[in-house]
Amino acid sequence: MQLQTFFSPSVQHTLDVVGIFVFAISGALLAVRKNFDVFGIAVLAEVTALGGGVFRDLVIGAVPPAAFTDLGYFLTPLLAALVVFFLHPHVERIQAAVLVFDAAGLGLFCVTGTTKAYSYGLGVTASAALGLATAVGGGVLRDVLANEVPSLLRWDRDLYAVPAIVGATMVALCIHYAALTTFTSGLAAVTAFALRLLAMRFHWRAPRAWNRRSTVTEE
Repeated sequence: MQLQTFFSPSVQHTLDVVGIFVFAISGALLAVRKNFDVFGIAVLAEVTALGGGVFRDLVIGAVPPAAFTDLGYFLTPLLAALVVFFLHPHVERIQAAVLVFDAAGLGLFCVTGTTKAYSYGLGVTASAALGLATAVGGGVLRDVLANEVPSLLRWDRDLYAVPAIVGATMVALCIHYAALTTFTSGLAAVTAFALRLLAMRFHWRAPRAWNRRSTVTEE
């Protein structure tokens, strides 16, 4: 089944670039906090912005990945790295706004990742899993390269993967029941976006193991 395109190519490209830019900002900011040099800042920006999409494309056989065939995708993280390199104190001050756009990128990428995976012949469950990977994969690679436990695995972080799982699952269910339209795909993206914002606002966190009795000191 070939899914229809819900946005014009120019609109879709613009949405992708915006999401890539915001994800790259988060990677570059972490590099500055880790005292990386300019090369390290650029690498972390690229990996954060493009890692999830590259992983998805390699799994589904969409090679070479879009990150390497579209110059705009590749250069956008470098622009974000340049902005952070020179203006990071100012960017830090608008961190709340960056997080809002990051949440929007999360919602968008979990939807586009799921639909692209399905259009390449994967089942709905595998497509949803790759939608999640598209949305959070870059952040995982960022944290690993920065020698940190990935944020989505830490109990003391606001929910991040769960909103993406919800959004990707909504898309997968819509595909399964032949109900995927511009409205329902947009609804899935908005739902993931809203859940992430609520998690940040109310500090929602995933539960830890039942009757946990560990004496290990938290980090």
